[in-house]
Amino acid sequence: MFKGFRSFLLRGNVVDLAVGIVIGAAFTAVVTGFVTAFLTPLIGVATGAVGDFSHESFTVAGTTFPYGAFLNALISFVLVAAVIYFGVVLPVTRLHTRFEAPKAEPAKTDCPQCLSRIPAAASRCAFCTTEVVAQPGFPAQAAQRG
Repeated sequence: MFKGFRSFLLRGNVVDLAVGIVIGAAFTAVVTGFVTAFLTPLIGVATGAVGDFSHESFTVAGTTFPYGAFLNALISFVLVAAVIYFGVVLPVTRLHTRFEAPKAEPAKTDCPQCLSRIPAAASRCAFCTTEVVAQPGFPAQAAQRG
């Protein structure tokens, strides 16, 4: 009974997911701290406010609308998203493309009839539908198919 549960918990993907969630929570705390400590006050300096809009509100017909809390959450969301995108997503994407192996293009040769470029392993030309037989420049496997 517990053996199956233990093997479930020790699967690689369950452990990886748990580690990812813990690291994500810690990273969220770091990004939120950065936004709160540096970026939100800069927004306050730029707008002439103190950077805390939580007490802002307006009143219509005796009803108070505290829009400041929403505004704080919106600014925080945009800033956190920007920090994650420009600080994590873009550099990781660039790193992946830098270390990604270039895709090898399949060998091509000319069709003996229409002279169009076709894959060297093709048994029939995609342009003129001529059956490709063993000819100089064509691989032996194309000759075996024809």
